[in-house]
Amino acid sequence: MIPARYSATRFPGKLMKNLGGKTVILTTYEATVNTNLFDEVYVVTDSEIIFNNISEAGGKVIMSIKDHECGSDRIAEVVENLDVDVVVNVQGDEPFIDVVSLSKLIEVFKNDINKEIDLASLKVEILNKDDILNPNNVKVITDNFGFALYFSRSIIPFNRANDLNVKYYKHKGVYAFRKKTLIDFYHTDLTPLEASEKIEALRYLEVGKKIKMIETEIESIGIDTPEDLEKAKKHLNL
Repeated sequence: MIPARYSATRFPGKLMKNLGGKTVILTTYEATVNTNLFDEVYVVTDSEIIFNNISEAGGKVIMSIKDHECGSDRIAEVVENLDVDVVVNVQGDEPFIDVVSLSKLIEVFKNDINKEIDLASLKVEILNKDDILNPNNVKVITDNFGFALYFSRSIIPFNRANDLNVKYYKHKGVYAFRKKTLIDFYHTDLTPLEASEKIEALRYLEVGKKIKMIETEIESIGIDTPEDLEKAKKHLNL
């Protein structure tokens, strides 16, 4: 499921921006389909503009009925009555999503025999100081077993001792959920930390869900700002 909201706060209409002759959302949809990992791939949107863009290209798209503030709520509305076990959420602004990273997420649930993991997501190490400082890059810290402790737009951890061994990780906007976890999220009100940071992953932590973070070495370019769009165009040599 690819949640696609038109009226993004930081970069309105970003999903309909041109990226190599196609929109950002269509590029993301086609990249996800082309991984050949899924039986079905759908865009879920509140926008007729996005709906028409995907449908006219021959893609599968569903119009959400309710207004939603985050992608998890949007796709939960759709999957609540579907007979599925695990749902993968690829954010609509991740046009360079890759098969290796998605495969790692899926493998988490194949190996979770006792069903102890509620959801899984991706992290990638960030080395550039500007990227670490950038509040548009959500950072994540984990415990010794790879489960998320906290997500923040601030710098975490704070390197008070100037330890050169401190590592920083960016949260990539890709999730895999057990269906029950997603539906529980959908029926839980906005939580305080989520409201403060504007990070939906925090709602899962605040209600006691376990998020397994999987490291990937593949850095993608999420389209959060006009500057990101220019980076994406340069990546495609446009």
